[in-house]
Amino acid sequence: MKKFLLINKKINSFNKSIGISGDKSLSIRCAIMASQAIGTSKIFNLLNSEDVNNALIAIRKLGIKVTQKKNYCEIHGNGLNGFSFRENTKINAQNSGTFARLILGVVAKTNKKIVLKGDKSLSNRDFTRVIEPLNKFGMKINSKNNKLPLKVLGTKYLRPIDYVELKGSAQVKSCILLAALNTPGITKIKCKPSRNHTELLFKFLKLNLNIKKKNKYDLITLKGEKQYRGFNYRIPGDISSASFFIVLTLLSKNSKLILKNINVNKTRTGIIDVLKKMNAKILLRNRREYKGEQISDIHVYSSNNLKCIKCPKEFNSRLIDELPLIFLACAKAKGTSYFQNLDELRHKESDRLKLSSKFLKMIGIKNIVNKNSFMIKGNPNLSLSKNFIVKNFMKDHRIFMLSCIAAMALGGKWKIYDKDSINTSFPKFLKTIEELGGIFK
Repeated sequence: MKKFLLINKKINSFNKSIGISGDKSLSIRCAIMASQAIGTSKIFNLLNSEDVNNALIAIRKLGIKVTQKKNYCEIHGNGLNGFSFRENTKINAQNSGTFARLILGVVAKTNKKIVLKGDKSLSNRDFTRVIEPLNKFGMKINSKNNKLPLKVLGTKYLRPIDYVELKGSAQVKSCILLAALNTPGITKIKCKPSRNHTELLFKFLKLNLNIKKKNKYDLITLKGEKQYRGFNYRIPGDISSASFFIVLTLLSKNSKLILKNINVNKTRTGIIDVLKKMNAKILLRNRREYKGEQISDIHVYSSNNLKCIKCPKEFNSRLIDELPLIFLACAKAKGTSYFQNLDELRHKESDRLKLSSKFLKMIGIKNIVNKNSFMIKGNPNLSLSKNFIVKNFMKDHRIFMLSCIAAMALGGKWKIYDKDSINTSFPKFLKTIEELGGIFK
């Protein structure tokens, strides 16, 4: 089976309404929380992707019964630290940085050794940011250069910590909260605002969590060791996956798209705010709340007059995964766009800042990377007709999907490698393109 995709034709105008697969961040978090609940949880619309399926495999290895039904996933928890597994159990997070970092907090109280590993991409990523706070709890984590594989040993004698998190990392914050959940006493976190799915789940489950907003920081306290019962949860559509089709619609002619039942949690909708500042017509309709999360239908319309933006740096944590797509929109905008403080973009599945710059230059867009800032000179008349080959991008699923959107919206003849990369987060990506009338080989 060939590992590349051929796109030789732009997508035609479309007027469609589509659904999007379940939110990956919530899928992983719900599976983790269900594994520690007392009794059975039912999770509907759980994302069927490699990242989520690997999380389920790992939970099974920890002794938790997981049953896949036709319309939902059933997870039978044994309460906090209710795991049963052999010494030196190997857990493979594959490509998922979210699961790898969160599971470390979950096993904080286990006194059997665990080996955590991942694929080539994940094994190149630094885990210092979670190793440091977990060591303060009393865990022992050994590794070479603070990278995977990690040898992990929890302790029955966890101690609560006070921790300052300065990167705005939801993964670090969630890892600490999951460790604190198994720890007696009160853990305190001072952190930059970031995705808050974990906090909303904790509140939904009535755990002893308190959040105060102080200037540009959140002050979070959690009193640990409170048990909770199994729950039912329906995962809404993923805004990160929906974003590819938002940008495709904006850059396509005479098109309209409705994306149904999307999670529009305000910590995740930075891309919508930025695109609106660039003059995009995007409307949120049928808004409602579901167990703390905000759900909406997103209406998107083609745009012929996108304008440049000087992106506020405080937006970065709300759109970190969508930045390459925003860069593509800037390529078609009038004027020069500026971004700064993009260091976190270098620590994803690949160095996405470096690859985004390389990608834009390939399609004829002038740009400059200066350390962790980015300047893009847009071309509103951008239209492609050359041959393009996209490869050697660390099998980063978002770079693959970005390339497909550029090909469909801007034209040219494209050969895009590593199409299987989408299985980590959005296996239905190509099928969704077909629903809109896109053609590829």
